[in-house]
Amino acid sequence: MQHPTIIKPHENIAHAPLEQNGLNSCKTIYLQSTPEELVELALKEGEGVLTDAHALMCDTGTFTGRSPKDKFIVRDELTEDLVHWGEINNPITPSNVAKIYHKMQDYLNGKTVYTRYAYAGADEQFRQPIMATTTQAWQGLFCHHMFIRTEEDELADFSPQWTILCIPEFQAEAKTDGTRQGNFTIIDFSNKKILIGGSGYAGEIKKAIFTVMNFILPVDYQILPMHCSANIGNSLNGQPSTALFFGLSGTGKTTLSADPSRELIGDDEHGWSAEGIFNFEGGCYAKVVNLTMEQEPEIFAAIREQSILENTRFFPDTNKVDFSNISVTENTRTAYPIHFISNACHPSVGPVPDHIFFLTADAFGVLPPLSKLTTEQAMYYFQTGYTAKLAGTEMGINQPVATFSACFGEAFLPLHPKTYTQMLGERLEQSGAQVWLLNTGWISGPYGIGNRIPLAYTRALLHAVLDNSLEHVQFDKHPVFDVMVPQHCPNVPDTILNPEYSWLDPEEYERKAWILKEKFDVNALRFAPER
Repeated sequence: MQHPTIIKPHENIAHAPLEQNGLNSCKTIYLQSTPEELVELALKEGEGVLTDAHALMCDTGTFTGRSPKDKFIVRDELTEDLVHWGEINNPITPSNVAKIYHKMQDYLNGKTVYTRYAYAGADEQFRQPIMATTTQAWQGLFCHHMFIRTEEDELADFSPQWTILCIPEFQAEAKTDGTRQGNFTIIDFSNKKILIGGSGYAGEIKKAIFTVMNFILPVDYQILPMHCSANIGNSLNGQPSTALFFGLSGTGKTTLSADPSRELIGDDEHGWSAEGIFNFEGGCYAKVVNLTMEQEPEIFAAIREQSILENTRFFPDTNKVDFSNISVTENTRTAYPIHFISNACHPSVGPVPDHIFFLTADAFGVLPPLSKLTTEQAMYYFQTGYTAKLAGTEMGINQPVATFSACFGEAFLPLHPKTYTQMLGERLEQSGAQVWLLNTGWISGPYGIGNRIPLAYTRALLHAVLDNSLEHVQFDKHPVFDVMVPQHCPNVPDTILNPEYSWLDPEEYERKAWILKEKFDVNALRFAPER
């Protein structure tokens, strides 16, 4: 049998994992290629074009976001009683996965692939060695950016615990392979494999590994995995102080953690161990719709040579990106290594957090811009995972829609949400960390009547917490949600701190607040004990 041609930057790189994972039939394997090489290969293969900032702009094809209904977990002896099966975690049989895997290996016969050795987890005690193989150079570059990069002296005897095989061009046969349709993401915890096919959306790669970490860290290490960003700065006593930012898409998780006055630990995925916080990733994957230098200078500056842009478009007759153009999707994104953020800390670890922020873009306009939570309330709002999305306007309907995603990332939780909620409560009790609810949505009325709270006010509220400016401020209990609301905050008008006072009609405010509270209570019934 003819062996593949392996193109690599130097001789001292382990080959055994390639053979062990069925890549012998490939024509060419680009192993551990540099970012410069991967950009050149992507351009040569017509996978993308360069922008005026020399970033690589690519399209992801039919799928411009994740396809949650097409993510599967192998149901076997290991996962049968541990995984929370249902709408989020779809089962697939080991025999069907074996069938798909062999078809994917056959598909690679005579093909070119791009393989990378890397890690998930910045804490060396808990990191997971990964081998990621893709059929597209730009996705190989994505893996370079998003995973934690290996040191040269680690490559000679590198032994991956997890392998990823991503073939966007490969389609499953739903009727015989046990999938819903042609595209799929399959996680096999027993064999430690991730199979992705039929989708060119690179976010499937990163979120599959996040799902893996959400299983193995609680089960094997009693570590709390979290869908959050994190940064670190100095407290008043000069000691490093970590802050966490939980939130669903569009709530400001990436924006608020990219603070020039603090060092970035990571923008999306972290673990909380007994020693502190650690990032799972080696890069950032930020939304860029309507991105400007003025609003988000750190992210804007990170889009440069070797960075990736997904599904963006140029201004006519230029190679300058029009970040307001959503003709392909609103989910336009950029991927870059974390050191492209000038104030990123290395390694991506920090001490146990002092402050935790739950971000919500409340389009009903009834939640306070900032409120303090008890541990019990923190567990409730964590398990609730609330934000509000705007309904489609095709028929003139502009009413907000309440959205709940347990632990601010239900789509990535293999275990029951109660598991993660209980772990959070235990860590809050042990650490004494203070949890805050930060509304980055609407004030002075709901969407269509009120206005979105200015980012400058949100940042002022955030900084007031972090520099202890609220330590001697009086807090009042909110009449509907029972959270504690500050009466004053530097650089923020008092009139907007309690939303009841900023509405023209206080009675209408109270009515809308109780409507949202009822939605919270109905959602909480999902987690009520079974009778």
